[in-house]
Amino acid sequence: MNVAERMDELSRLPGVAVEVQEARRACEELRWHPALRRRTAEAGAESRVRGAVASAALEGAEVAGSRLSLALVRDVMRGATPAPPDPDPQWQTLLGAVRVSAAAEQTTGAPLTAPAQTLARLHMAAGSALLPAASLGRPRVGEEQCREQLGMGEPVPGPQVEARLRAITRLVAGVSAGVQPTVLLCAVVHAELLLVRPFVAANGLLARGLERLMMQRGGVDPTGVAVIEAGHARSAGTDYRGALSAYATGEPEGVALWLVYAAQAVTHGALRGRDVADAVLAGKLTG
Repeated sequence: MNVAERMDELSRLPGVAVEVQEARRACEELRWHPALRRRTAEAGAESRVRGAVASAALEGAEVAGSRLSLALVRDVMRGATPAPPDPDPQWQTLLGAVRVSAAAEQTTGAPLTAPAQTLARLHMAAGSALLPAASLGRPRVGEEQCREQLGMGEPVPGPQVEARLRAITRLVAGVSAGVQPTVLLCAVVHAELLLVRPFVAANGLLARGLERLMMQRGGVDPTGVAVIEAGHARSAGTDYRGALSAYATGEPEGVALWLVYAAQAVTHGALRGRDVADAVLAGKLTG
C-alpha cells in the first residue's frame, strides 16, 4: 500500500474526515485575516514564540506563570536576551523548542524531497541543548536507548530504527508528492515519530517542529501562523498523551482517536493563530 492509499484508508475511519475538513476550514479562515495582508512575518514570528512555549510545556517545562515567561521567550527568540550559559533542564527544553521552531522556519525553498536530511537538521536544533554533539541528528543504533517515556510502551529497539525511520521519511516525502489530506499525513508522521522514538531524546520537540513545517509546505497553513503546538497542549497535555497511547495500540479505534484528536489540534491551533493575528493587528502582544 502506497502513502496515498494509506491516507485514503485512514480517512474512512469514523469521525476522521469530518475533523480533517474542519481543520482545513479553520486554517483557510486564518489565511484571510486582515493582519496577514502586510504583517505575516510578524504574526508568524509570534506564532513560533507561542508554539515553542506550548511544545516545551508538553515536555514538562513550566513556562507560563514562571520565570520562563512568554515575554522572555519572545526576547530570546528575537535575540534581545541571551540564553543562560549553563541552562537548567527547563531552559534546555525551552531552548530546544525555540531552536527547532526556528529551524523549521529556515527550511524553505526546496520541497521535502530529502526528508532524512530534514529530520536530521531539525533534530540537531531540537536536541542542541539536551544532547551531546555526537547524538545530534543521528538515529539510535545497536543498544542505544531512548529515555523518553510517553505512555506508548517501549520505543523501537535500536536495530529496528533504521527501517522504521525509512517508512516515516516516505510519509514526509508525501508532502512534496501532493498526497492528501495533509492534515492526516502530518498526524501520522507525528504519531509514528513518537512511537518509534528514533533519537535518544528530543523526539517530541522534533515531531511538533516537523508537523509545523509539513503543514506550511503542504499548503494548509502556508503563513505558519497557526499555533498547532498549543492545540496539542490543551488540557495540560493529558489528552495528547492519551490519544498517542490509543494510536500505539494499532487498533482502528485507537488510531481513529488520535487522528481525530490531531485534526482538532489543528483547528484549535488555527483559532490561537487568529488570536495572534488579532494581537498583531492591534499592536498588543502581551505575555
